[in-house]
Amino acid sequence: MDYSAWKLFIDAAELGSLSKAAAAYRTTQPHISRQISALEQECGGRLFQRTGRGVVLTELGKRITPKVRAWLASTDQLANDIRTNSGTPIGTVRLGILPSTAHPLISTLYYKLKEHYPLVQLMVREGQGAQLETWLEKGEVDLAILYRQNPGSPDGDIYLVETGTYLVGAKGDPLLSNATIPFSALHKLPLVSFCRPSSWRDRLDQLCISQGITLNIILEADSLGLQTHIVANGGVYGLLGPYAISAAPERAILQSSRIVNPDVLRHLALAMSRHGELTLACRTVMQLIQEIAKTGVTDHGFL
Repeated sequence: MDYSAWKLFIDAAELGSLSKAAAAYRTTQPHISRQISALEQECGGRLFQRTGRGVVLTELGKRITPKVRAWLASTDQLANDIRTNSGTPIGTVRLGILPSTAHPLISTLYYKLKEHYPLVQLMVREGQGAQLETWLEKGEVDLAILYRQNPGSPDGDIYLVETGTYLVGAKGDPLLSNATIPFSALHKLPLVSFCRPSSWRDRLDQLCISQGITLNIILEADSLGLQTHIVANGGVYGLLGPYAISAAPERAILQSSRIVNPDVLRHLALAMSRHGELTLACRTVMQLIQEIAKTGVTDHGFL
């Protein structure tokens, strides 16, 4: 297999445009088109469907993409291992994260890698739970940090930490004057929440049914910054974990109370893609994430 040709295939698929791929490779679009056409002839089928806006993968392209990604990653790591021979971690680790874990968890990870494993490079992508799951399933990320509903996972996820859920509002809101607030207080409150599909939203629906209350979601937004901005202006509330609160740009003017009766617990977990094998660089990143979570996390955010 021609490594450079398949690398071009993956890059073109991610960019969604042969002209953008040409710009990235500092060549012309006809040259890229010829390379893709030659690859399609080898495969015996079309890999891309040309559209007015660029290119999209055909069914054949979608089926082989995860395997191609895994093969490229394995080939890269093999080349790195051959060059080093010393067992030193080297290579790129693709990490999917929730926006709330970007800082200081991932920023701390970056500085630790820079200090102790400078040959490991992070490629970090932010997304919500469903998107992170899709990236894992397609092999577009090697690892992902996401919330699970319970610490036990049939997929071999690594449990990192358990956190509560908080009702968040504007600073000085009398509803949030106490450290805790009962779940029943959420009844018909104007709320902003993350978009569906969302296992978190599904769980909230189940809790509402069991507790006999109704949620009043007036805005769905996957942007943590947008949620906290609207909440900080008053009159609307959010349901967030402690890391999202500590990461919020408006955290200085937010107020929160932990939801109890019942407690609404979340479990932060480290998940792995089922495509390809874990490289030494991936295993190193996994170990560091666990150490940071174990030593630097409390229920009020990262220390």
